Parts: sequence; C-alpha cells; structure tokens
Amino acid sequence: MIDSQLRRALQRPLEWGARAIDVTWVTPNRLTLAGMLLGLTSAALAAFQLWIPALVVWLLSRILDGLDGTLARRRSKHGSASEVGGFLDIVADFVSYGASVVGVAIGAAAAFDAPWWPFLLVLFAYYLNGTTFLAFSSIAERTGRRIDDGRSLSFLGRIAEGAETIFVHSLWLILPWFAWQIALVWAAVVFASAVQRVVLAVRILR
Repeated sequence: MIDSQLRRALQRPLEWGARAIDVTWVTPNRLTLAGMLLGLTSAALAAFQLWIPALVVWLLSRILDGLDGTLARRRSKHGSASEVGGFLDIVADFVSYGASVVGVAIGAAAAFDAPWWPFLLVLFAYYLNGTTFLAFSSIAERTGRRIDDGRSLSFLGRIAEGAETIFVHSLWLILPWFAWQIALVWAAVVFASAVQRVVLAVRILR
C-alpha cells in the first residue's frame, strides 16, 4: 500500500549505498543471494528463539534486497543489463519470506506454546498472493499491458505489499509472544489483498 511512497523516500539513500559498494567483485546477483542467505539465517535464529539477532539479520537481508536492484539499475546505465537478476530477486524473496514464517512458527511454538495454524494460514495466503501477481505479470507482459514501475515484474499494488510485509515480519520478532495473533491478523490482510489483486487483474486484462 505504501511501497511507491517508500521507494521514493529511500531512493537517494539506496543510490548512495549502491555507489559505495559499486566495485567489481560486488554484483547485484551476489547481493541478492547474500540477502537470501541472511533471510534464511534470520529464520534459523528465530527457530532457536534468538529474537533480537534474528531481527537484526532480517533487516540486513531486506537492506540488501533493496540494494541489489538499485545497483543493477546503476550498472544498466552503463550497458550491463540482465534479466537474470529480476528472476533471482523474486525467487530469493519467496525463499526469505517463507523461511521467516516457518522460523518464527517453530520458535514461537517452542517458547510460547503458540499454535501452528495461523502461520500455515499466512503461508497459504502468500501462496495465493504470489499466484495472482505472477500470473498477472506473465499475461500482462504477453499482451502488452505491462505495469512499469522500475521493477522486473508487473506488480499489482494493494494493501499488503513489500513494506507492510517487512514490518509484520519484524514485528513478530520484536513481540514473539504475540506472534501467532499477529500472524492471524496478517493472514486475513494478505487474503484480502489477494482478492483485491484478482479483481484488479480481471479488470485490466478483460
């Protein structure tokens, strides 16, 4: 819901960061993979109830997730563009977010006897949400109705986007004793967002 505004607010800091790390051995794809590894590490730390380290590592992984695209766009101005980066970025995001849900579920169940089913609902909601925007992106590209906002895929912005997702995943690391309640509310929000995306996609592609 606030991704476009947040991207504009963070554009300059991310450009500064990309300029600082723009050396030969640092590539956008390596940043993407490093961000994914940090996301997996955060999930493992959460599973072992190391909540604050998990939070710090999670936020670092999301910073790298922002820097990889910024560095790629910086390099593309000099003629080195590749579609591989966009593919790896979406795969890394799915891996990181899915692992984060599982890690928090394991940790919260062990430490606070939290039920599993709210986290399963979140994963199911992510599955539906991912299906809607990936299917739309593919068909929109083929039919010439691509939404170009600087990202590799055509995203249908709704109430649950990247900024909200990062916030919620951070929140249940800050308040792990409320993690399953947060997950329950978040699942409902993501389900609503998936429905919104389906309605919007049908209108655009009709």
